[in-house]
Amino acid sequence: MTRRRTGPDPPMRWWGWGPEAAEASIPDGPLSFLQEQLGALPPPKDHAPLEQVRIPSPALTAAARRRLQSALSAPLRDDPLARISHAAGKSYPDLVRMRAGEPMGAPDAVAYPRSAAEVAEVLAACVRAGVAVVPFGGGTSVVGGVEPLRGPFRSVVSLDLSLMDRLLEHDRGALTARLEPGISGPAAEAALNPHGLTIGHFPQSFEYATVGGWVATRSAGQASTGYGRVDENVLGLQLSAPAGTLGAKPLPASAAGPDLRQLVIGSEGALGVITEVTVSVHPAPEDLRYEGWRFDSFAAGREALRLLEQAGHAPDVARLSDEEETRLGRAMSSRSQGEGGGCAAVFGWEGSAADVSLRRRESRRLLRACPARSAGERAGRKWLQGRYAAPYLRDLLMRHGVMVETLETAATWDRIDAVYEAVRTALHGALSERGGKALVMCHVSHLYRSGASLYFTFLAAQEQGREIVQWHRAKSAACDALVASGGTLTHHHAVGADHAPWMEAEVGHCGVQVLRAAKDCLDPAGIMNPGKLLP
Repeated sequence: MTRRRTGPDPPMRWWGWGPEAAEASIPDGPLSFLQEQLGALPPPKDHAPLEQVRIPSPALTAAARRRLQSALSAPLRDDPLARISHAAGKSYPDLVRMRAGEPMGAPDAVAYPRSAAEVAEVLAACVRAGVAVVPFGGGTSVVGGVEPLRGPFRSVVSLDLSLMDRLLEHDRGALTARLEPGISGPAAEAALNPHGLTIGHFPQSFEYATVGGWVATRSAGQASTGYGRVDENVLGLQLSAPAGTLGAKPLPASAAGPDLRQLVIGSEGALGVITEVTVSVHPAPEDLRYEGWRFDSFAAGREALRLLEQAGHAPDVARLSDEEETRLGRAMSSRSQGEGGGCAAVFGWEGSAADVSLRRRESRRLLRACPARSAGERAGRKWLQGRYAAPYLRDLLMRHGVMVETLETAATWDRIDAVYEAVRTALHGALSERGGKALVMCHVSHLYRSGASLYFTFLAAQEQGREIVQWHRAKSAACDALVASGGTLTHHHAVGADHAPWMEAEVGHCGVQVLRAAKDCLDPAGIMNPGKLLP
């Protein structure tokens, strides 16, 4: 069992990604390229200082505050820094508002439970006092998942799980680990690696996202083609809901009715609070081989990925950039993608030395037959070294007046071209509506026998004073295009508040009613994460 922290770590900077020391600058060359592509950018603008951030006074009654504090062994915090740090996630509109010093709102207090028992007591106190509860892991949501919405309630509390951060036990023979929800990706790996184990789950938010957050949002990691998505690796869990505890035993398989684990995985705090997770773990890899490849076109690359996956020879990491993303990557750092045109790809194999050698040989044989050209291991190592860099770059681009946002989807192989074109067309149309120019890029990041994911990144010059309106226009157009063309609303960013209006189009009217029935059963007072998941 790992030792528990005695207090919460300092949060990420409240207005962006990473610690305060992470601030850097964009070289002149890449910035000039962006200005050529997007048009004139406004002068650089720093974020508002903390003391200028406007939030209302805490609305908790004295009685509610006493009840909450009595349920906790750690102090209940309502100081400005704690409240502001829990006022938003890390989506583009979140950061626009936070940088301007104008969050949509802030929780009235932040509670730090140390155990499942304290979580249950906090929820009971909030039911009695009529206080909304927003579970908070690493705060990395990019779809409004941790926005402290009050719903019909007068006040709202952020339930920060960072003190529930232990590896409780591991079983090397069964390849399982039982963890508390607030343990971060790096902390989980640090606890498991000395035992020769890895979770193998590496989302771009890995540095800050938590295991409970992965499960609550049905997360996928960069190596999920090899290790599997989080929903494939959860064996058991515990959910503390206002109505009681819902548990699923960590069994390898069961035919005892519908799988209640899958009801909790992806529930986004709307049903209750995940207080414990048992996951499949994997032997830590002895060997990692990452390398770059190049295809003549995005279509040719996608067909090669389909053949790799369906032949059983897909690498653990398989990422294919389209022509536009390849071009931007070359402009930002020419060495990162190799030389020449076409589309860049990165493939990675992890495992024992013998296993990596065998699987890599089979993958490379099929790739050359596609045909594809090797760009060497240097490009693969470069990607591996910078795999978590994009959120930091987004902060820098926003400082220079660039709108930069992402969305992702998945589609079957027969629909993937239609989805790709529909989303690109919708985004270009929405972003050029007021005469602007845009870069719309895409890469494939996860493979399945039946299809693949598409991850879009789009950039435009910010419409000063209308940044959120501009974002809504692009987001709505893209979501409409996804629904119409046959893609999923979200592949791994969850639903949150941003995607909730399209949820019925995703799961149907009956599907929404089933989810509402589950919420009514587990959260009859409706205090859990109002405004998320359900339309």
